[in-house]
Amino acid sequence: MGKPIGISPRTVTSLLGALFVVSWSSGFIGAKLGAADAPSTTVLMWRFLPLAALLVPVLLLPRVRRTAPGGWGRQIVVGALSQSGYLLAVYSAVGLGVSTGTTALIDGMQPLVVAALVGPLLGMAVSGRQWVGMGIGLLGVALVILADASAPATDAPAWAYAVPAAGMLSLVAATVLDRRATVRPAPMTALALHSTASAFVFTALALVTGTAVPPASTTFWVATVWLIVLPTFGGYGLYWFLLARTDVTVVNALLFLVPPVTTLWGALMFGEPFSAVTALGLTLALSATWIVTRAARGDSAGIGREDERAGERSSSRG
Repeated sequence: MGKPIGISPRTVTSLLGALFVVSWSSGFIGAKLGAADAPSTTVLMWRFLPLAALLVPVLLLPRVRRTAPGGWGRQIVVGALSQSGYLLAVYSAVGLGVSTGTTALIDGMQPLVVAALVGPLLGMAVSGRQWVGMGIGLLGVALVILADASAPATDAPAWAYAVPAAGMLSLVAATVLDRRATVRPAPMTALALHSTASAFVFTALALVTGTAVPPASTTFWVATVWLIVLPTFGGYGLYWFLLARTDVTVVNALLFLVPPVTTLWGALMFGEPFSAVTALGLTLALSATWIVTRAARGDSAGIGREDERAGERSSSRG
C-alpha cells in the first residue's frame, strides 16, 4: 500500500509561521501609513471599530454562548494588554519618528523577557543553548537601535525608544496571563473578545483627546483596511493560534524574524536608514532565531523520547 500523500503537521506549522511573520511585520508598515495623516488614537479607533462590529456576532453564536463565560474576563484583560497597550505604544513610537524596523526590533526583545519569566511563572525550563541564542538576539537589537538613533535622518528623541519597549512589556504580560489560564476560548472567540475590548479603549481615548474624527484622505482608509486584514487576522490571530499549536518559546522566537522583514520592507517602501551596522544586527537576530528554535525542538524531541522510554518501562513491569 502506498504512503498517503499529504502535508505534514510540521510543514503546516512552518507555513503558518512564515505567514505570521509577514503579517505581523505588516502592522508596523500600516502604522506608518496611517501616521502620515492622523494621530495614533484616530488610526487605532477606526481600525478596531469595524473589526469589533465584524467579530461581535461570533460571541452571539449558540455554541460560543454555551461555553461562555468561563475565561472571558481573563481574555478581556489579555486583549487590553496585547492589543490596546501594545499597539498604542507601537503607533506612538512610529509617530514620534522611530523607524518601523527599529520599533519591530525593540518589540523583538519580547522572547528574551518571556524566556526569563517562563521558568517561575509557566513552569517551563529554558536550556543553556536557548539563553545563548536569546543573548545573541539581544545584541542584534542593541546594534540596530544604535544605528537608527545615530542616523542623520532620525529625528526621534532619545526617550521615544522606550515607548515600544513599554508596548513589548504589555505583550509579555498578556502572553504570561494567557498561558496561565486553565480555560481558554477558541482562537476566533478570543480574537472577538480582544478586538471588542480594544474598540472600547481606543474609542474612549479618541473621544477624550478630540481625535475621533477621521481624515478624508484615501491613504488613511487604505492603511485602515490594511491594518484590519493583515496584522489583525494574519498576525494577531495566528500568534494565538500558533501558541495553542506549538511551544511558546518557538512562537516567540519567530518574532525575531519580524525585525529583519520589517526593516527591509521599511527601507524599500519609505527609504528608512539601512547601514552595515543594521545588517549586522539583523544577521545576529536571524542567528538567534535559528539557535532558539533548534534548541526548543531538540528539547521537545528529548522529552518525547523520555516519555517513550517511560512507557516501555511501565509496560515491562506490567
